This record gives sequence, structure tokens and C-alpha cells, in this order.
Amino acid sequence: MRTRGSVLAIVVELLGAAAPVWAHHAFAAEFDIKKPVKLEGKVTTMEWTNPHAWIHIDVTGPDGKVTNWMVECGSPNVMLRRGFTKRSLEAGTELTVEGYQAKNGEFRANGSSVTFKDGKRIFVGGSNPDDLGNSGRQ
Repeated sequence: MRTRGSVLAIVVELLGAAAPVWAHHAFAAEFDIKKPVKLEGKVTTMEWTNPHAWIHIDVTGPDGKVTNWMVECGSPNVMLRRGFTKRSLEAGTELTVEGYQAKNGEFRANGSSVTFKDGKRIFVGGSNPDDLGNSGRQ
């Protein structure tokens, strides 16, 4: 009886540990390779969360309307390895983000790269086709 309870406890723990993996998605499930975007704007905030970091930027359209975009990046670990720190993207930082828009048309994108005003470019993706083989490359 005691062994059965121990085995059940181990199985429950393993399932709980695997839940984030099940929740993780593939690029093609959420983003459209046929909808590339190039967003120029100012950072409003950056979230350092797993499994993806998120950059939030205000983008001013041709009509003058400001839209806040959410840009999915690689994991915080990937971002750190590529040169980002928690202070790299303070609110107000001007940048250009290239990536792919969400399939549902929302103001959400999977980022491929970020280019700063000084021309420095850093790859930020983790799951888009542009990023394959770029881990650690700047």
C-alpha cells in the first residue's frame, strides 16, 4: 500500500513538471510566416517570464494612431545569452522589431530581431523560422 502511494505521488509530480511543456506551442500554431511585420516604436515594458520573454511597444501608424504590440521573444535564458539584460529595454527605448504577426490578426508578433537606434541588432526569437541556428549569434 505504501509503495502504491509513493508511485502515485511520483507520477503526479512528473505530470506537474511536464505541464509547461504541454502548454508550450509551436511557431506555426500561433503565428503566420506569410505575415511578416516590421514595427518601429517605443518600449512600454518588457516581461521576463518563462517560457517566453515579451516586449511591449507602442507603434504609431501612418494615421497617427498608437497601437501597443506584444512581441514574443525567446526564453529569458536565451535573451541573456544573446546580450539582453533586464535593463536593455527600459521604457521609452526606441527600436525596430522584425517578426511575424499572430494568425488571428491581433497586435501580437513573434519577434525575430530587434534593431536599436545605434544600429545594433540582436536576434530575439526562439521559435520562428528566421531564428533557427542563431542561438548566441549577434
